Amino acid sequence: MFKINENYLKLPGSYLFSAIGKKVNAYSAAHPDKKIIRLGIGDVTQPLAPAIIEALHGAVDEMGKAETFRGYAPDLGYEFLRNAIAENDYRARGCDIHADEIFVSDGAKCDAGNIQEIFSLDNRIAVCDPVYPVYVDSNVMAGRTGTYDNIAETWSNVIYMPCTEENDFAPEFPKETPDLIYLCFPNNPTGAAITRQRLQEWVDYANRVGAVIIYDAAYEAYISEEKIPHSIYECEGAKACAIELRSFSKNAGFTGVRLGFTVVPKELRCGDVSLHALWARRHGTKYNGAPYLVQRAGEAVYSEAGRIQLKEQVAYYMNNARYIYDGLKEAGYTVSGGVNAPYIWLKAPCGMTSWEFFDCLLEQVNVVGTPGSGFGPSGETYFRLTAFGSYENTVEAMERIKGLEL
Repeated sequence: MFKINENYLKLPGSYLFSAIGKKVNAYSAAHPDKKIIRLGIGDVTQPLAPAIIEALHGAVDEMGKAETFRGYAPDLGYEFLRNAIAENDYRARGCDIHADEIFVSDGAKCDAGNIQEIFSLDNRIAVCDPVYPVYVDSNVMAGRTGTYDNIAETWSNVIYMPCTEENDFAPEFPKETPDLIYLCFPNNPTGAAITRQRLQEWVDYANRVGAVIIYDAAYEAYISEEKIPHSIYECEGAKACAIELRSFSKNAGFTGVRLGFTVVPKELRCGDVSLHALWARRHGTKYNGAPYLVQRAGEAVYSEAGRIQLKEQVAYYMNNARYIYDGLKEAGYTVSGGVNAPYIWLKAPCGMTSWEFFDCLLEQVNVVGTPGSGFGPSGETYFRLTAFGSYENTVEAMERIKGLEL
């Protein structure tokens, strides 16, 4: 008789955002007259920029002609896109990253979940706490995390690095030595960022202990401060210890279009084995490439018009972030984030748990956010709001929250 992967049975509950969706849908069904404002899931709301739409239309026209039709994409992505990424995201910032070290995909979430496949199950992972759930859940599915403690809400074989108000929501080096270190900056969910000097210390640490850093830079477009690095490869020695994940979802509104990439430098090795070669083998075996249309749209992100239009779009969301931050501060909340990231991290009021505050917001003022406990034990009593709504809904949500009776 066939057997299943029992590691899936170890996963506690449903995926965080699925659980939120079910709660909100149940409330909407019971109260169809209520206008719900969703500031929970980090999904963009502004339409694709004109330069991107133009590129999509042009690529569609190409696909309708025999002489310009494209079939399967190259395994690692089209050269026109990889060259644009290498030049604009890396070389322009002084990072020595080459086009053939870039692997184009359909999004950073998939790569974040899949990258663990090239590593042994014996590896110990270290994660920030709170943390984007995919990092941990994908390792649970692989069988790398040990047993789950329902009371502590932790896995026995995972090294947790608390990110709290006391350390400015940035992790300190763990007491135990990890093999794989997941870092996300600017951070989801806390909105925190770390300086180039501090990131250099992490690179030095990883090289010293023989660990690999899996660095999620999905929100780098929202960085506003000069001291904050946009890529881990701005740090000396990072090519020998770091893999970087990037997404077009938040910087260009591709949440429904799907495009991302992962950088695996050729210098990154385990003894005589190249991690670049392993990821290339995995990529070629299990993935057929992002569509030509989408990759042409990605190329337009780096055009002169595209850069101008997307800078305006990022500014639109960050204006929302400032409005949320200032509004919560005015209302007396303890709040952080919103400066280098489109996320605002606040303390639930009146000693509420994060899910109690979720229910309070949904039921009393019909605003949806994300409970901090869904990101890990250190997220309990905290709450995340996103700046990805419309400006009008953001203003209305803040007025509602300010009027909340606690």
